[in-house]
Amino acid sequence: MCLETTSFKSFLIFGTIDQKDALVQKLRSHVQPLALQMYGCRVIQKALESITLEQQKLIIAELEGNVLKCVKDQNGNHVAKFFSLSTHPYGCRVIQRILEHCKPEQTTPILEELHQNMSDLLQDQYGNYVVQHVLEHGNVDDKSKIVSAVRGHVLALSQHKFASNVVEKCVQNASRPERAVLIDEVCSLEGAQCPLHLMMKDPYANYVVQKMIDVAEPSQRKILMHKIKPHVSTLRKYTYGKHILAKLEKYFLKNNTDLGPIGPPGSI
Repeated sequence: MCLETTSFKSFLIFGTIDQKDALVQKLRSHVQPLALQMYGCRVIQKALESITLEQQKLIIAELEGNVLKCVKDQNGNHVAKFFSLSTHPYGCRVIQRILEHCKPEQTTPILEELHQNMSDLLQDQYGNYVVQHVLEHGNVDDKSKIVSAVRGHVLALSQHKFASNVVEKCVQNASRPERAVLIDEVCSLEGAQCPLHLMMKDPYANYVVQKMIDVAEPSQRKILMHKIKPHVSTLRKYTYGKHILAKLEKYFLKNNTDLGPIGPPGSI
């Protein structure tokens, strides 16, 4: 396929929606070989920056099976828009495999782009899996950067369907000092606006609370327990509250403190 790079890039920047769509259709079936050419890769890169999400998906779909080759290629690695790939149902799995098997000099630019887009990535239905993968298998510095992105937003992110998975992994895989800071954040206020109390009643955030109970240091677990205990009757009104109650019972019974029977509302 013959391309005049400047003309294509101009159309992608200044063209109408219909013109851009026509160019995307012209690029289709040529994406992978173009991505490995010195000038073709610039066209693909500019296309990914200038077109709609649906059009991006068409381009990315043509890279399936060749993303690793593109990452290793000096031209192709400019095309592999790692944030876009991470938010793609196929691409998110590819990024995880690349992070597992490629050399640091190849994964470093990927991780840099992911960190720059972390707030969006951890809330994405596919991107959150990439972030979780880094928290489980990444190095200490990358884990700390993710924890830093979560700090100050534990309540809001824990209430988010996808981001709550990342917060849970942060609590599990953070260093001991970092974990302590995350737990302190949700125990910081008193009364109805205490983040912990709001999280206990939330369908997503309650799983973060459970993880905090599991991995907290004894002194912090004691604080969690005593902040939760006055709300036992309220927790019984929620189907997912029984999991927190089960943990309460487990830890308090170790100290010979009985919370009473755990069951649905009206069972006591």
